[in-house]
Amino acid sequence: MKYLLLILIFPLQLFAQPFSDSEITRWKKQAENITIIRDHYGIPHVYGKTDADAVFGLLYAQCEDDFKRVEMNYIEKLGRLSEVNGEKDLYNDLLIRLVIDSVDAIKDYANAPAWLKQILNAYADGINYYLYKNPQVKPALLTRFQPWYALLWTDGSIGAISTGGITVDELKNFYSGKDEVLAKKVFVEDDPTGSNGFAFSPTITESGNAILYINPHVTFYFRPEVHMVSEEGLNAYGAVTWGQPFIYQGFNEHGGWMHTSSQADISDAYIEKLTNQNNNWFYEYDGNLKPVIKKKISIKIKTADGDIETKIFNSLFTHHGPIMAKRDGKYLSLRHNNRDTKGFIQSWLRTKTKSFAGFKKTMGMGANPSNNTVYADAEGNIAYWHGNFLPKRDAKYDWSKPVDGTTSATEWKGYHTVDESVHIYNPQNGWLQNCNSTPFTVAGKFSPEKNDYANYLAPDGENFRGINAVRVLDEEKKYDLDKVIKAGYDTRLAAFEVLLPALINSYENKLDKRDTAYGQLKDVMAVLKNWNYRCTENSVATTLAVLWGEKLLPLMGEIKYKGNQVEVAKYFAANATAEELINPMLAVVKELESDFGNWQITWGEINRFQRISNDIEYKFDDAKPSYPISFASATWGMLPSYSSKTFAGTKKRYGYHGNSFICAVEFGKKIKAKSLLAGGESGNPDSKHFFDQGLMYSKGQFKDVLFYKEDVLKHVERKYHPGE
Repeated sequence: MKYLLLILIFPLQLFAQPFSDSEITRWKKQAENITIIRDHYGIPHVYGKTDADAVFGLLYAQCEDDFKRVEMNYIEKLGRLSEVNGEKDLYNDLLIRLVIDSVDAIKDYANAPAWLKQILNAYADGINYYLYKNPQVKPALLTRFQPWYALLWTDGSIGAISTGGITVDELKNFYSGKDEVLAKKVFVEDDPTGSNGFAFSPTITESGNAILYINPHVTFYFRPEVHMVSEEGLNAYGAVTWGQPFIYQGFNEHGGWMHTSSQADISDAYIEKLTNQNNNWFYEYDGNLKPVIKKKISIKIKTADGDIETKIFNSLFTHHGPIMAKRDGKYLSLRHNNRDTKGFIQSWLRTKTKSFAGFKKTMGMGANPSNNTVYADAEGNIAYWHGNFLPKRDAKYDWSKPVDGTTSATEWKGYHTVDESVHIYNPQNGWLQNCNSTPFTVAGKFSPEKNDYANYLAPDGENFRGINAVRVLDEEKKYDLDKVIKAGYDTRLAAFEVLLPALINSYENKLDKRDTAYGQLKDVMAVLKNWNYRCTENSVATTLAVLWGEKLLPLMGEIKYKGNQVEVAKYFAANATAEELINPMLAVVKELESDFGNWQITWGEINRFQRISNDIEYKFDDAKPSYPISFASATWGMLPSYSSKTFAGTKKRYGYHGNSFICAVEFGKKIKAKSLLAGGESGNPDSKHFFDQGLMYSKGQFKDVLFYKEDVLKHVERKYHPGE
């Protein structure tokens, strides 16, 4: 009876979440200062009196769209996935705990300037208010978000953990005490998360305004499209990673920024010489012994029956950082920058810059560790920076490998300024491109010279997307938004320009015409010889080439040749035996005939786009509706990347990674922009915005961006304060 009385007296929400009356009152008052307008595609346009109001509303809107993904991103960054997913994520959690210290994030929050603390508080308040107002939502783990959680990000790319080449499998081997034989690495894209960024100067645009093309390649539904505005000068539009309080890739009315993942060296593995004396560990440094630092890391694990057990790791650190692995009998520690509050500050300030000078000032903070930046602005500038957080090192060492940790000669010597980094402003050709590729082709023949820079500043190799981009961008001399989008959707698969001639040559010149395989492949070769290397929905050649290429990847991974993606493919094509080239194609034909009755299957028939579930682990069903897709993986040089594969129970392939948020924006007296989002804004399968951009995505059909409030108000689907 006592409990029933309490329920009648107090709102049910108080039992669902441990939020105080004063918190709830404060949230309700702040929500009155915030208006969220959902347009006809469900995109949230968040208007607040202050920047903090805009952040509060942004996080509330994100939670409405997909709280599950917001929460899961922070569970990952806290190193607590094992509490949800069980033991399979144990060593992923250990990795996070070794390189991201929550204690440091808490200290940084406590010491933050007042303006930053307001932003961080608003971030947590927006999420917590959503949980209070929606007690039916059951978090997997985090029932209250803390302001310092937002400082677990460095620059906004949540998966961007740099480990100096040390793998999770090596970490597991070391900390589990099991010295297992590790699987050989298969040849894949240099950076499978990928991205493309293009910038066009007024000299090659029809309007005389600069244009930016924003094209991240990430896991589908990894980022939503949002707009945040305040009366304190904030007006930014673009994409955020779920749970992020600032526009990560996007633009304001003065300029725009696109980030591509960088291979610029931002972390280093050190070979440590350890000795044990009287059960105490020491490491050698400049001829002296220094005590190894020990830290206990406690990780909770969800068991098969739903209970929680705890595993304690006795982790080891030198002054370089955590000892992560033992490779070839040598202990490896890691120096890194995987959590940096200055990176958060830089990312926030970037969204409010008003000029090229202002943007360069934020770049001068040097706190963005994982990204290159492609830039364009209303002043008519275009620019590119390769990396941003760049430690100085002694160039006589090979920093692509673990270096000697016993000497101070290998210590970082401070940090490079932006002027010392690989960068270029307003090149003569009028365009810039980066596709996770070398910066030394960023502006074609007007690119920076490789010999002018230390190798560790830009170890990135060329890839087939980069080759494609350089070729494509030189084909047009007067760009507008539609022509920029057309360039970004070029369908040439440049890798097969290298690989397929080797197959055809082996078939025609090395395969005995009396061989059974010769007759089996006669019609196949005729199809491939007539192919123009462009992928389309109705192309049988695309099906044959992609499935054949996928079978070559393990073979290319065996090459004992050091080079970039393009060099490896060229080496393989020049040196592969006839059997290595022909047998995989015979296997492709056999598999197509087995699965579909014949090998003459068009690419769009088996390459599909479907969204039937919001599970983070994808689900697909051949029996349910889907759209045909003409695009292919970035591995083959595809600019509009679309990675697909078969899943459990399917014979058709379904996309799961690649083009996500895509946007072309023209700067001038007024912003003009077009955008497209993979699938839709909402993570709710019952929402009309769950897959309302699905057909558009499959055809590359963009929508107009509503940047100005007068345009937003013409397309209002819902207008409300958070909590209503």
